[in-house]
Amino acid sequence: MTERVRHMPRTPAHPVPPPEPANIGVRSVALSIIAFVAAMYVLHWAQEAFIPIVLSILISYALEPIVRGLMRLHLSRVLASAAVVALVTGSLGYTAYSLSDDATAIAAQLPAAAQKLRRLARDNSGPGTIQNVQAAAEELQEVADEAAGRTPAGRNVQRVQVETPVFNVREYLTWGSASLIAFAGQAVLVVFFVFFLLASGDLFKRKFVKLAGPSLEKKRVTVHILNDIDSQIARFLLVRVVTSVAVGLATWIAFRLIGLEQAGLWGIAAGVFNSIPYFGPVIVAAGSAFVAFLQFGTIGMTLYVSGVSLGITSLEGWLLTPWLTSRTARTNEVAIFVSLIFWSFIWGIWGTLLAVPMLVTVKAYCDRIEDLKPVGELLGE
Repeated sequence: MTERVRHMPRTPAHPVPPPEPANIGVRSVALSIIAFVAAMYVLHWAQEAFIPIVLSILISYALEPIVRGLMRLHLSRVLASAAVVALVTGSLGYTAYSLSDDATAIAAQLPAAAQKLRRLARDNSGPGTIQNVQAAAEELQEVADEAAGRTPAGRNVQRVQVETPVFNVREYLTWGSASLIAFAGQAVLVVFFVFFLLASGDLFKRKFVKLAGPSLEKKRVTVHILNDIDSQIARFLLVRVVTSVAVGLATWIAFRLIGLEQAGLWGIAAGVFNSIPYFGPVIVAAGSAFVAFLQFGTIGMTLYVSGVSLGITSLEGWLLTPWLTSRTARTNEVAIFVSLIFWSFIWGIWGTLLAVPMLVTVKAYCDRIEDLKPVGELLGE
């Protein structure tokens, strides 16, 4: 009986290591960085298109509760939207018209204020300080010329340097008028876009539900998520509007009682800049301190006016806002600072004003969508 010998495969003495997987991580990170840089460039390049769209969406979220309240009075959505947009637009236009005289008065005071500051700096400067700095600069220039092998100019030789004008009035006026016309055009676009967003109602919500799939369960979950997101964003934006109005009114009343000129204009500025965390109140306090010094001429009144401004914004930040935002999406301070830096770099002053509302909007979406919950957790407190 022949014995069948099974030939077992020999194991090599030195096993061959498996091939290393392709370094996909580095490639994906590089592609992500390129996509992020490209998105930043597009956002900056097309900011004249993106800013009105984002601003209109945020305004429509803030005005949606008022439209719903009017619809409870048996008004159609179109009529309620038109009434709200007309009321808000008319109020803003009347406010701007009534404060135009104050803005003109402040602009007329700027030359005198600059001369006063120049005299103050000249009177408080120490004797010989500027001359000592200039002498030290000349000595350093001679040392640099000798080190570079150039023949230094003598002490009695006057250096001549041709300088271009630092401030070109004609160019500034041309740029300012063009910017004003562009701003007016964008404001008209924002007004119409807000009206269409409010009048459309839940049009886009129904489209999202339709795209969710044929399953009734998915449609129900999608409707619940969208309703949650809408109510949270609308509540946050409405709270920001209420707190800004409260800060503006309190600042106006306080400055009127103190006797500060153009108190209404500074109240509007305090309400607008109140939407910028940390930096907005500092800007208003510094501006009001500057105006108070020019008007009263004493350090005591300057500190008093700026202290009142900071006190109002501090009370709002410590008491009113935490009480009103107890049920809204809260973000941590690091995320707020990063958002301020990023959007200020992309969109300038508009990015600074819209940074926090956009951050809260992103967090509200991330908290309700399963795949984006880690991002919401990273942005939250």
